[in-house]
Amino acid sequence: MRYSNQEPGVEGPPEQEPSVIIGADGLARPAWAARDPLLRDYYDTEWGDPVRDERGVFERLSLELFQAGLSWRTILAKRAAFRSAFANFEPEAVAAFTDDDVARLLQNAAIVRNRAKIEAVIHNARATVALRETGNDLSDLVWAFTGESFPDLVRSELVPNQSPGSRALAQALREAGFKRVGPIMCFALMEAIGIVDTHLVGTHKHKRVGARVRG
Repeated sequence: MRYSNQEPGVEGPPEQEPSVIIGADGLARPAWAARDPLLRDYYDTEWGDPVRDERGVFERLSLELFQAGLSWRTILAKRAAFRSAFANFEPEAVAAFTDDDVARLLQNAAIVRNRAKIEAVIHNARATVALRETGNDLSDLVWAFTGESFPDLVRSELVPNQSPGSRALAQALREAGFKRVGPIMCFALMEAIGIVDTHLVGTHKHKRVGARVRG
């Protein structure tokens, strides 16, 4: 939420909720990651840390695709189920899924049962495998769109939801045969895997992007 509740009868604009919140452990986090333990752990251990391996990038791309129209917490809570259902997001394995696998996934209540999204992930797995024939892989393609920087961001409202880089990445992915890859989803992916740094000033991960590389 953007604003905290205002007491009845108090004149003037409502008090603005802080964008950065200091937790009981003394660490400052953005508001979206400060209260929920699942989101807090994800922020602390993963969000914004570089992911450069093909499988890891394909997983994050697929999860961002499933997230469209839903909360990220919903997807994160189902992540283990997604990994089990989609062969740990190994591109070759998912690329080999058949109509029977689609039917199986549509019966799996532990994941998001959306046929269009399921079929898009399978299609994108095949596009990921096909990319290798060009001498590159999905990670190479995505990480080619580095170089964007943003001024030090002090409030969450200042964080964009897309950028010239994410629009260019979305276009490159579509040209490579990927589906359901728009600029907003691509920007979220770029934030999540460390291509762009949108950590707010004052948070404990601000200016620490690149401290680790994840798979």
